[in-house]
Amino acid sequence: MEEKKKGFSKWLYWFSLGLAIILVYKLLDNFTQIGEWFSNLFNVLMPFIIGVLIAYLFYIPCRKVESAYRKLKKPKIIAKRARGLSIITVYIIAILLVIIALNFVIPNITRSITDFINNFGNYYNSTMETYNALPEDSVWKNEVIKDLIQSIQNIDLKQYLNMERLTEYVKGAINVVNSVFNIFVSFIVSIYLLAGRSRILAFFKKLARAIFTKDTYKMVAKYFNKSNEVFFSFIGGQVLDAFVIGVLTSIAMSIIGVRYSVLLGFMIGLFNLIPYFGAIIAVIIAIIVTIFTGGLGQAILMAVIVIILQQIDANIINPKIIGHSLSINPLLVIFAVTIGGAYFGVLGMFLAVPIFTVIKLLIEEYVDYRN
Repeated sequence: MEEKKKGFSKWLYWFSLGLAIILVYKLLDNFTQIGEWFSNLFNVLMPFIIGVLIAYLFYIPCRKVESAYRKLKKPKIIAKRARGLSIITVYIIAILLVIIALNFVIPNITRSITDFINNFGNYYNSTMETYNALPEDSVWKNEVIKDLIQSIQNIDLKQYLNMERLTEYVKGAINVVNSVFNIFVSFIVSIYLLAGRSRILAFFKKLARAIFTKDTYKMVAKYFNKSNEVFFSFIGGQVLDAFVIGVLTSIAMSIIGVRYSVLLGFMIGLFNLIPYFGAIIAVIIAIIVTIFTGGLGQAILMAVIVIILQQIDANIINPKIIGHSLSINPLLVIFAVTIGGAYFGVLGMFLAVPIFTVIKLLIEEYVDYRN
């Protein structure tokens, strides 16, 4: 049996190599046409790709809710239908969160953005008056801070944050799934994937056993499971952590009277998705906005509270949510985020850490194996 698998693997290798050579040749020969073909194929498959991403994001919540349902002894029908009920429960919660966001959070944020843009000139003038009123020997009265405040005046916020531009951003996001039908297909695909995940995984395991030798199959299965664990822990954990820190920050800012507390809290939570850099950038922006809207004293108080919350998050909340599956050196995190951001933008910064964690795992195990 092993000999047959080795023979099949060898045949598959040479067949794949030949096919790859032909494809590379045709790609270079008809680059424009092939590019258009792949673009059209990508657009056609977009609902299925989004469905897979939704299923991937909802997998952990569904698994945990299903486990809770299976532990229920009465009524027994719930335990028997645990998977279906878990999917329904998670989707209902997700829809409710979207409704809450659309009705409460997003309108508040929109009003805050509009109000800040319209009053930006007044905030700037008030800040400059406060700055000019400072004693000449004040530590805050220096050319660096003065130049910084004046440079902020030159920023045309309306160019980036006017409602027409925001509408264009939303339309651009909606165009990714450009019709109600595609959205419907995406959700149906995600539901089927979540409901039939055991059968789907069983099929791919069977296929892998047929293609690879026993030792190769074990190695592939091992790293596939570890990679999945890393990505599940990071993506699900970071999203939940961002939500928690966003809510806590918004509440804390509201208590001390910071203007645009929901907007700033949402921004800090969103930026918190990006390790290290995200939190630093968000806090700096929040401090600058609060200096303009509430003065230096309130900005310092807000900064202290937010930094305390960030430390609580980094040392207590985040490890509890994500666990220790992403044990990676901070220097490597900074390196990963820098590389990911430089080549793949914001998405690259977000996914760089789990990708580098998997690479680190592979390198460590290879080094241990060679020694």
